[in-house]
Amino acid sequence: MKNSYINGHEYVDLGLPSGLKWATCNVGANKPEDYGNYYAWGETGTKSSYGKSNSKTYGKQMNDIKGNSQYDAARSNWGGNWRMPTKTEMQELINNCTWEWMPQNGKNGYKVTGPNGNKIFLPAAGGRHGSSLYLAGESGYYWSSTPYESYSNIAYYLYFGSSEHSVGYYGRDYGRSVRPVLE
Repeated sequence: MKNSYINGHEYVDLGLPSGLKWATCNVGANKPEDYGNYYAWGETGTKSSYGKSNSKTYGKQMNDIKGNSQYDAARSNWGGNWRMPTKTEMQELINNCTWEWMPQNGKNGYKVTGPNGNKIFLPAAGGRHGSSLYLAGESGYYWSSTPYESYSNIAYYLYFGSSEHSVGYYGRDYGRSVRPVLE
């Protein structure tokens, strides 16, 4: 497969029905297995502590933030057409790809293989709350751009552990990974 880049960041066409392309690294990472940075939902910068008291979007009624550089960590940090995936696009990744839990260069995560055989690696980067990193190497938490419809303190995210992967929702104040996409 030929490497494809936009704004210096590599992406892969997994052959998904939507045609969506997925980045090979998290925002803030230089290699696929690197954890990268952690962001509270709707925020574009990192911080030393994550909580309700310093969350910019906790309790704020919002629409989907995809592509809005004021709130979308992928667009703000990578520029171009990079953006955070929606809840629906994360579900498409689950529904249409094969997921294999494995280590890559010493870091646990999932090798996700698309219908066309192309692959990405999602590291189990854990998450941040308060000033602590938790469950690194055991679980992955990746923000979507989609807020929860009826409760303004939470948003949707991709969750996985060694035996499961699903889309759920959780408090916007938590620090999570961001894996950018392109249309």
